[in-house]
Amino acid sequence: MKYITFNHQNTSAIGIGTWHLGKGNQTKTESEMQAIKYGLDRGINLIDTAEMYGDGLSETLIGKVIKNYQRDNFQLVSKFYPFHATPKLIEQSLKNSLKRLQTDYLDLYLLHWRGNTPLTETVSGLEKMVQAGLIKNWGVSNFDLDDLKELSATKDGSHCRINEDLYNIASRGIEYSILPWQKEHGMSFVGYSPFGSDGGQFLKIKPIIQQMAKDKGITPYQLLLAWVIRNHDLLSIPKTASVEHMQSNIKAVDVQFTTDELQLLDQSYPKPTSETTLETI
Repeated sequence: MKYITFNHQNTSAIGIGTWHLGKGNQTKTESEMQAIKYGLDRGINLIDTAEMYGDGLSETLIGKVIKNYQRDNFQLVSKFYPFHATPKLIEQSLKNSLKRLQTDYLDLYLLHWRGNTPLTETVSGLEKMVQAGLIKNWGVSNFDLDDLKELSATKDGSHCRINEDLYNIASRGIEYSILPWQKEHGMSFVGYSPFGSDGGQFLKIKPIIQQMAKDKGITPYQLLLAWVIRNHDLLSIPKTASVEHMQSNIKAVDVQFTTDELQLLDQSYPKPTSETTLETI
């Protein structure tokens, strides 16, 4: 497994995404648990979840897995709804998540997306949870550049460790200003949905992807994941519901590109040349 600097720590190049996990029958749930175990056993050291995922079922599934692992060997990330973004509701949501996850703390706790609660209140609530030892750090998700600037200008807003946005070869808007801004401010980035939406709207795989993957002896999806993490400066969190898919994702970490290959991909999936509206799924 290759590692990057993420959240000021040595973190695996990919994490384990868990959107939709924990909602199936016993056979499906067992497959999902085995996939998470396989990843943890082979060096992946970050799991991403949220209270929204299956109304807590994802967190419950993760809790069953990680109770058999040394807690400080991996980072655990969860998110809270924007309508739980007041100090009182943050604490309540966090304690509910910790109970489902069967752990005493989170490494990162994220505001899932912007809501109506002023950022000053949300930041204050998160800082209190850090002081209480229930979370080590906090961050945000689905924030665009204006959101990040507003957050940065908020009291203690500079303590935000990460921002998590949509990022794949067909959704590159964050490359124009969000990624450069976060790098300048020492904020780590997480890209979700490297294959497009796992709710049914997968990105269109153009012939160049098919041919390049064939030439490299890998699958198109391995190529797509490898492209997202190509610069070794951000984290991708593909959802993985089976050991087979986890094996595929881990192999993608070692895929490399030549300059010519990257230029060919840029021609079919152009990088942004101006500010774009933040995409979400």
